Amino acid sequence: MSVSVSIPSASLRRDSSSEPLLDSKYRRGDEDTAVSSKAASLKKKYAINTMKCFGVELTPDNIAVAMVYFVQGVLGLSRIAVNFYLKDDLHLDPAETAIISGVSSLPWLVKPLYGFISDSIPLFGYRRRSYLVLSGLLGALSWGLMATFVATKYGVALCILLGSLSVAFSDVVVDSMVVERARGESQSMSGSLQSLCWGSSAFGSIVSSYFSGSLVGAYGVRFVFGLTALLPLITSAVAVLVREQPVSASMRGQNSESNTGFLASSKSSMIQLWNAVKQPNVFLPTLFIFAWQATPQSDSAMFYFTTNKLGFTPEFLGRVKFVTSVASLLGVGLYNGYLKTVRLRKIFMVTTIIGTALGMTQVLLVTGLNRKFGISDEWFAIGDSLILTVLGQLSFMPVLVLAAKLCPEGVEATLFATLMSICNAGSVLGGLMGAGLTRLFGVTKDRFDNLTPLIILCNLSSLLPLPLLSLLPEDIANADSKEKESDDVEMKSN
Repeated sequence: MSVSVSIPSASLRRDSSSEPLLDSKYRRGDEDTAVSSKAASLKKKYAINTMKCFGVELTPDNIAVAMVYFVQGVLGLSRIAVNFYLKDDLHLDPAETAIISGVSSLPWLVKPLYGFISDSIPLFGYRRRSYLVLSGLLGALSWGLMATFVATKYGVALCILLGSLSVAFSDVVVDSMVVERARGESQSMSGSLQSLCWGSSAFGSIVSSYFSGSLVGAYGVRFVFGLTALLPLITSAVAVLVREQPVSASMRGQNSESNTGFLASSKSSMIQLWNAVKQPNVFLPTLFIFAWQATPQSDSAMFYFTTNKLGFTPEFLGRVKFVTSVASLLGVGLYNGYLKTVRLRKIFMVTTIIGTALGMTQVLLVTGLNRKFGISDEWFAIGDSLILTVLGQLSFMPVLVLAAKLCPEGVEATLFATLMSICNAGSVLGGLMGAGLTRLFGVTKDRFDNLTPLIILCNLSSLLPLPLLSLLPEDIANADSKEKESDDVEMKSN
């Protein structure tokens, strides 16, 4: 992550928020101390405005967005603890663990609902700030319960469900801010915005990943859950950085008088959403994204194999997670530097084929062939995870860019949330299909005879969506110019 400081441009010097200060300073003849104080304040403001990360100016809004994504990444501190808690304390099988993981992901499937609520119901006069505060408090509550009272698989599923709801709601709020900035921008700038978001998330994962396993081994899962409960409070704290005009009482009164309450507003938003989704340039790419995500996975089975059969410790798995977090950030950097202007079809084609081929290397780990080549299980697992994570991030970044560019003005949060919910629905479906295949192949917490055919089947299924590549737009850049023209017309008419 590179940070550069550039000289303030002329447009910054003529910023509307700074003109009154500059003019009054020279017209009213303030005292020297006041002048120097204002000059220092302006200098500080310009310095903040000109700092960049991934090519994006670090304004207070962008800092808030980056911090929320950072929290999403750093919450991975509890992931290893949850897996070991389900396996060792609750004694669940791989299929049961996969099912709980899928059920706990349900809040990510109804993200449009959060968009409706955020856009239609200002809370305490704000549509963004207040919901960020509440999301952070809900997340702290859920992990606090995990650290103290929860002792059953149903309680764990409920608490993780609440934690997912907290992250999903805050994700909708900051995504709407990202989409507002991406509209009308080039594909390169949209890619930079997404790189800032997911780079922040990857950095958060790096911060937490290395210690996630060692903390479990040293202090136990309950301690890790309690520590995780403090992290969502960061989301509540950065809400003050969001620049948002409060909804005045007169505006709320006008809304009430004109009978545009929540239901009416939701109905209008749903009509706008349907008009946007039914367009071929939105519906067809969305169909591909769903199919691309809805392929079975064998992650739960591999976790049980590596811990129960190979004896991987929580500390080592934390190191593997650290490597994958660095690899995720590397994937973001590679996309931001070299692939922002590459056609989507080409990126998906290449990364899917290479990823499927390299995914088969897990068979070497299961059968022990890697040791015959002089490669230990630990080093093989690290290298395999690193390469697959980079490829996965390279193929996922274009999905985010495409989704952001497809959103028209007026329903940014709702439509982007809908697209991401469809994407998440595909992922959940893939996880549930993986759980079904795991049970069908008879893979349990201590039986791994059929793990090899399970891995092969799951990897080959990743190739199934490739015939649908024609549903993707040939070039985002061409679509950008048309969208920008239509957006200009719509903004003028409004």
